[in-house]
Amino acid sequence: MAVRNSGSSLLPVLHIPALLQTTDHARALFRGVFPPLQQYEIEHRLTHRIKRQGILHRERPTPYTATIHEAALRMGFGGREVAVAQLKHLIDMSELPHVTVRVVPFGKESFHGTGQGIDYVAGAVPQLDTVQLDTHHGCEFLDGEAQLSKYRSVVDHMEASALSSEASRDLIHHITQDL
Repeated sequence: MAVRNSGSSLLPVLHIPALLQTTDHARALFRGVFPPLQQYEIEHRLTHRIKRQGILHRERPTPYTATIHEAALRMGFGGREVAVAQLKHLIDMSELPHVTVRVVPFGKESFHGTGQGIDYVAGAVPQLDTVQLDTHHGCEFLDGEAQLSKYRSVVDHMEASALSSEASRDLIHHITQDL
């Protein structure tokens, strides 16, 4: 999906996008937060994360494009079983007509990630777009014209570095077999 169309693009570097995470994968991520979260905090965040995924499963789902670096696919959060289930889920999600998953492979010299997850939510009126940054202290929302321009460029650059949807799906499948 082009950034300026309706929907959302997420560009994480070391994590699978939250909207595409399995429950076990997300739980493993929350357990790894430093300083450590209390169990009730993990469950609260997990419930919220999984509930948000509903936008991809409703009657008229939101178009969604995720550009993911290969490093995120190989991190193995939660161990082999969780990692394999997560990658299979990612393949399944990528086959939905409104979900596009593209991978930036290792060796892409032109790839310059941001070091954090980015949700770029675009609509019909570009001035109303919003960027959500995932940080250790929570989410940050940006909507200033200069900020949006910067992140539009980042999104365009990262998407230009990514494989096609089909080649990305093949790479994810190959990584799954390697685990």
